[in-house]
Parts: sequence; C-alpha cells; structure tokens
Amino acid sequence: MSRRKARVQEAEAFLLNAYPWSETSVVAHVFAKEHGVVVAVGKGAKRPYSVMRPILSHFHPLLLSWSGQGEVKTLTRAEYNGFFPIQGRALMPAWYMNELLLKFLAPEDPHPELFDMYSECLRELAEGLNENIVLRRFEWTLLEQTGYGFGDPQPDFYDPTQNLHWRKRMRQRLDEQLEQRELKTRDVIQSLHRLVRAHQE
Repeated sequence: MSRRKARVQEAEAFLLNAYPWSETSVVAHVFAKEHGVVVAVGKGAKRPYSVMRPILSHFHPLLLSWSGQGEVKTLTRAEYNGFFPIQGRALMPAWYMNELLLKFLAPEDPHPELFDMYSECLRELAEGLNENIVLRRFEWTLLEQTGYGFGDPQPDFYDPTQNLHWRKRMRQRLDEQLEQRELKTRDVIQSLHRLVRAHQE
C-alpha cells in the first residue's frame, strides 16, 4: 500500500466550526462541496502572522487544500473565494445552519446540492432576506438531500400560512433525526424572538 498521503486541492468549502488545538493550531470542521464535512488541523493557524488566521473565518466562501488519509486531515492552504457580509440579526440563523450541518451530516458524505443551497442562503441572509423564509428553504433542502424529505414539491415559504405549517412539520422531522438533541442556536433564536415581542408589547 502506498504511503503517499491523499491530497485535495482548492476545494470549495465553508468553515462550520473551529476550536483551539495546542497553543498555535486549530481544529476546523469544514463543509466542502465535493467532500462533505471534513475535520482538519490548521497547524500554526493561531500564530499572529499566520496566512490562514484571517482567512479561516465563518460564512465566507473558501478554497481549501488539505492532505491526509485518516479521519483528521491537515490543512495546507486557505484562500478566500468570495465574501458574504453577514452581521447583526443574520448571524444567529447562519450559526443555526452550521449547527444543523454539523449534527446532521455524516463525516465526508458529499452533498453538492445542499452545499449550493447553504451558499445561497448565506448570500440571502447577507442581503437581508427574511430569515424565516431562508431557514425554511434550507431545512427543506437538508431533509430532502439526506433522505428524510416529505416527497412533496417545495412549498411557497413566502406564504405565511404554508411557512408556519411546514415549519412545524420540518421541526418535528428534524428533531426525530437528531434524536431530540437540543440545538443551542435554536434556543437562542427563540429567546431573541421572545425578547423582541415583549419589547413591542
């Protein structure tokens, strides 16, 4: 068997989550169009002058290269592939999508159409589109692409009645597949909505 490491060059990807690993490195969970959710170590990425440090940021399209055949890869290069200026109230829906992907997808299971929808939803959030519409479209695609959909044509989520109806049904389907594991971002979003309603009253 060859000892040469597998290499991936300039994969379209997004950073879903990252946490420190040693004093100078990070472990990154990335969602790549042709490779699914990949775990990779960015060695030295925490150093002040690291090229990767400013580039490994959430919600922006990236081109990532890595090597390795095990469960944890080694990031070798990172470049910007676009820019989505997500800020303010759009941040929590974006984090919610990231959390769903991390908890829902098996490692290295490619879902190119879901990747494209995720990218489109991030762009729409950056443009200020209604988060309820954006999230329903993302949840619908997530369920369809992972084999847990409803077998129906995609509803018109701009219709408030349909949006509310399918929100409840998709929430139940998502919870079933997540085995009732709580989503932290969902709890925060609901708390923020309650605070807004209380302020308006």
